[in-house]
Amino acid sequence: MPYQPRPGAAFDQIDTPALLLDLDAFEHNLRHMATFFADKPTSLRPHAKTHKCPEIARRQIQAGAIGITCAKLGEAEVMADAGVQDLLIANEVVRRLASLAERAKMMVAVDNPANVAALSEACQAKQATLRVLVEIDVGMGRCGVQRSEDALHLAQQVIDAPALVFKGLMGYEGHLVMLPDAKERSSRVQQAMIPLLEAAELLDKHGIAAEIVSGGGTGTYDMTGTSAPMTEIQAGSYILMDTTYLRIRPEFHPALSLLTMVVSRPMPERVVTDAGMKVITKEFGWPEPIEPEGLVVQGLSEEHGKLLAEHPDQIDLSIGDRVRMIPSHCCTTMNLHDRLYVTRDGKLVDIWPIAARGRAQ
Repeated sequence: MPYQPRPGAAFDQIDTPALLLDLDAFEHNLRHMATFFADKPTSLRPHAKTHKCPEIARRQIQAGAIGITCAKLGEAEVMADAGVQDLLIANEVVRRLASLAERAKMMVAVDNPANVAALSEACQAKQATLRVLVEIDVGMGRCGVQRSEDALHLAQQVIDAPALVFKGLMGYEGHLVMLPDAKERSSRVQQAMIPLLEAAELLDKHGIAAEIVSGGGTGTYDMTGTSAPMTEIQAGSYILMDTTYLRIRPEFHPALSLLTMVVSRPMPERVVTDAGMKVITKEFGWPEPIEPEGLVVQGLSEEHGKLLAEHPDQIDLSIGDRVRMIPSHCCTTMNLHDRLYVTRDGKLVDIWPIAARGRAQ
């Protein structure tokens, strides 16, 4: 167990590598998204796969979110254990879900008749009730039925299935959320919503109401969040942000950073830190050093980060000094850590457990 500094401690008292959460930026992001949805016909159900932290989920709900979205059952179990009750698993699952439905208000996505039958059987055995959304593939090429007729048939099966309650539809435009051009992103999102709209209309013709239509992400929250047929948005990364999303969503502030320590400076232009791929991910690109300025990441090995000092004579760094950087992908980086060191004005305020990290089952 690493040394745990007390509130008020400065950065140089925190063992590295360590994930930092800037409370001012975090609270700005929390307020901005809550204010956006305050007068919209849609509601916010933020995705916990980004932060995996019950304390953040509680604050999102206190700020007006209607519930929390999870990617995996294990995440939902952690959130339920922490008192978060209104949960959507935006995925197709069966095992253990019926047990969780006994103690939390659960909702899950389906796209297959066998999945519906298994859920119904499991919930009947537990005398539990489960809310269900039929997922439609809106272009991501992952899960979801392909046609409105398939959605209708599956919805009818859910309605007829004991212990299940049909609530609506789900479709995630994840293939569009990071398109750099806002106009192209908006246009393609509107096209992607057509299958959801058509399915909702077909269900209505057969007397079936799609009370909930769920989807959306940080890159598209103001597009899907302001037009039919969406009723709730699953945006996740907005609360932390990373270098990838900051390029297209400057209205949010970078709340998450990684604190690292210089372990070697073998030559003036090379700075080596204690942060490699085991503590910060690189699938969307290298992390971006922000403090001190003038450093560029050249590579990451398992336990080391190799940084270039662009102007070596202007970088006063010695062994033991700290370097802070923003990850290129906040979601996968969070999953590598057990705790968040919450800071304000460069001082430690609190430590929040990332209790759902590694809960991939």
